[in-house]
Amino acid sequence: MTTAPASAKKGFIPVMLTPFTDTGKIDFDALTSLTEYYLQAGASGLFANCLSSEMFELDNEERIAIINQVVKATNGTVPVVATGTFGGPVEDQANFVKEVYDTGVQAVIAITGLLAGNDESNAVFNQRVEQLLQLTDNVPLGFYECPVPYKRVLSAQQLQQFVSTGRVIYHKDTSLDIAQIKAKIEVTQPFKSFGLYDAYMAHSVESLKAGSAGLSCIQGNYFPELIVWLCNNYNDASLVKEVDLVQQFLVDHMDVMHDVYPTSSKYYLQMRGIHISTFMRRDVGDFNLKKKQGIDKLYQNYERLLQQIQINQVSI
Repeated sequence: MTTAPASAKKGFIPVMLTPFTDTGKIDFDALTSLTEYYLQAGASGLFANCLSSEMFELDNEERIAIINQVVKATNGTVPVVATGTFGGPVEDQANFVKEVYDTGVQAVIAITGLLAGNDESNAVFNQRVEQLLQLTDNVPLGFYECPVPYKRVLSAQQLQQFVSTGRVIYHKDTSLDIAQIKAKIEVTQPFKSFGLYDAYMAHSVESLKAGSAGLSCIQGNYFPELIVWLCNNYNDASLVKEVDLVQQFLVDHMDVMHDVYPTSSKYYLQMRGIHISTFMRRDVGDFNLKKKQGIDKLYQNYERLLQQIQINQVSI
């Protein structure tokens, strides 16, 4: 997972779901199948134990068990990153970071909104990051601008400062601001071990052309092969029409994919043949008949898009 020139091949890093049984226990068999599904689609890495995984509804033992299972299922074929900070004293966060790293992940991800409160300054945040770096030996780290408990977006200057330490190799950007993304890419470009992955699909093609290392988005929990195709073909002069179709499809269906997510994506994956329950530990709203019909229509529209761009769906 590294940054690259705008013309280089890009990577897709799925934000992984956690499958549960209908009684609310972690379904490890389904988690293995889901991991294999991402890999068959062409994912270049995996982000386990993230917001899509309902990480805040898991305890530390469950978090480690999920990460271990994903690392085992990948069997070294692609790198895995996973969240390792969940609030509290930095010393406690550092201890869990090291525990997560011991599972075999490539990097441990820090939630920006859990290293400093919404009312605390960037100076406080920077100090806590420096403390976390000091307390975690040589563990490679990354940042995730998670919207929960609140979204703390890093500036280009902050990111440059952290990446320049040689310890920060990954950043999942949720700023939704292409100007900010370009600024972050520009200042971190000299650091070849670092990669910025964009979460916002409304400007995915522009982000890839600007030099992001790839995409890490919830849309990969509906149709991962489409995001892989986009990463592979965004700059292909012979596929300009098809790339435009994909970009517009992602924009047009943004709202339905975010509504009652990730329940909606679990339902969608069921239609794709993945054995996964729609059980959720987190309350994201009622997945009623109208919302199911919206996902049904998304499925139909996606099948039409596949015919237009001539790619095949991946199935397990």
